[in-house]
Amino acid sequence: MIRVNIAFCVKNLAKGSEKVRQELLKDPDFNVAEYGCTSFCGICRNYYVAIVNGKPVKADSPEELLDNIYDYADTIFDEM
Repeated sequence: MIRVNIAFCVKNLAKGSEKVRQELLKDPDFNVAEYGCTSFCGICRNYYVAIVNGKPVKADSPEELLDNIYDYADTIFDEM
């Protein structure tokens, strides 16, 4: 089984991306983690963001972030 690693900064979770994390936890294709910091402070401060297999995926809303994560994950699955 192919799994995609997704990480969230706790400050971004508190900002509103927690509902995205909760949704992704339901999907067995994703390993979801939270960290005190993901070292992407510049974009994390201004956007909703998740780190997907080491690449920051950002959005202007939690709903858009979820869509963007799924879109990016699809490209990962297509490459494998």
